Amino acid sequence: MNNKKISLPRTPAAWLEAVMNFIFFLCGILAVGCVLLISVYMVISGVPAIQEIGLFRFLFGTRWASTAADPAYGILPFILSSVYGTLGATVIGVPIGLLTAVFLSKAAGPKVRTAVMTAIELLSGIPSVVFGLLGMQVLVPAVAKTFGKASGACLLSAIVVLAVMILPSIVSVSVTALNAVPPEYEQGSLALGATDVETWFKVSVPAARSGIAAGIVLGIGRAIGEAMAVMMVAGNSPNMPDSLFLSVTFLTTAIAKEMSYASGLQKQALFSIALVLFVFIMGINILLNVVLKGGKRDE
Repeated sequence: MNNKKISLPRTPAAWLEAVMNFIFFLCGILAVGCVLLISVYMVISGVPAIQEIGLFRFLFGTRWASTAADPAYGILPFILSSVYGTLGATVIGVPIGLLTAVFLSKAAGPKVRTAVMTAIELLSGIPSVVFGLLGMQVLVPAVAKTFGKASGACLLSAIVVLAVMILPSIVSVSVTALNAVPPEYEQGSLALGATDVETWFKVSVPAARSGIAAGIVLGIGRAIGEAMAVMMVAGNSPNMPDSLFLSVTFLTTAIAKEMSYASGLQKQALFSIALVLFVFIMGINILLNVVLKGGKRDE
C-alpha cells in the first residue's frame, strides 16, 4: 500500500493569498528594520561626544556655548524647555481636542460636523513653517503687548503654537474612535436613565479610550519633534526655562540652528542631542502607551 501523500496544486486564490502574506511580512520587517537602523546610527553617532564631554556634564550642564573659546556643552536648558513646552501644549491641546471630538462625534449636526472636520483636515495639512510664520507675525507681538514684555518670542508662544499644531491629530483620531463605539453601549446607558452628556463621558469615551490614547500619543509625538515652528517663536536663546516669558531653545531647534556650520566636537554634540531626543521620544511613547492604553483591559 502506497502511503505517499499527494499534494494538490494550489488554486490562484491560494497563491494570491500567499503572495500578499509575504508582502505584508516584508512591510512589517521593513518597518522594524528602519527603526533598528535609526537606533544603531543614533547610538554610533551620539555616544562619542557624550564619552568625551561626560554624561553628567552633558545632560545636567546648564551652559551651552559650542562656539566659544572655552566651549561648554550642557543641554539641561534644552531638555527642560522641550519638557515644559510639550507638557504645556498637552495641557492645553488634549482637553480642547477631546471635547471637540466628543462634540463632532455625538452632538454636532451633519453640516456642522462636515464643516469642522474639513477645517481640521486643512489644519493638519498646513506646513510647520506656516504655523511658525503666523506665530511670529501675530502671536509673538500679541504676547509682548498683552504682558508688557520687550519680546514675545518666548516659551509661552511656543506652547500656544504647539497646542494648535497637535489638535488635528487628537481630534481626527478621537472622532474615529468614538464613532466606532457600538451604539448598544449608549442605548443601554440612556435606557438606565443617564443623560446624553453622562453617556458620552462615562460610556463612550472610556469605550474609545484606546483610540483616543493613540491620538494623544500622535499629538505629543508631534509636539516633541517639532522644530521649524518652535524655532520661529521661541527666541532660540539657551536660557533655563525659569519663566514662560523667557527666550528658550528646544532640543530640536538646538540641532537645526547649528548643524549647518557645525564641525568637530560641536557636530558630534549635536548628534548626541539627537540621540537624547530619540530616547526621550521613545520613552514618552512607551510610557503613554502603558498608562493610557494599559490598565483595565479586561473590563
